[in-house]
Amino acid sequence: MCSGTVTAVPVLHVENERVRVTEWQFAIGAETGFHVHEYDYTIVPLHPGVMRLTGPDGDVREVTLIPGVSYFRAAGTAHNVVNIGGTAFAFVEVELKEKKPE
Repeated sequence: MCSGTVTAVPVLHVENERVRVTEWQFAIGAETGFHVHEYDYTIVPLHPGVMRLTGPDGDVREVTLIPGVSYFRAAGTAHNVVNIGGTAFAFVEVELKEKKPE
């Protein structure tokens, strides 16, 4: 899944027909591996951290996590996420399974 040696650890908290809530734990250098989000989602950082997001076309951006400061992304977002900071961090990912009204 990952090209590195450390994989981020997902801990599933809730899953039902409407949502999936997963806590992602990242040791220093941990990564998710490239993936595509099938649902709209919100990230809620639990700890400060810095992550590198690499998209399918090789675009790279860094995101600073601030505890409690959430952000939203749409279904179809594709990337690998790597902890490039000097400390471990975790965030909660809330995926919204309900389809948007058309």
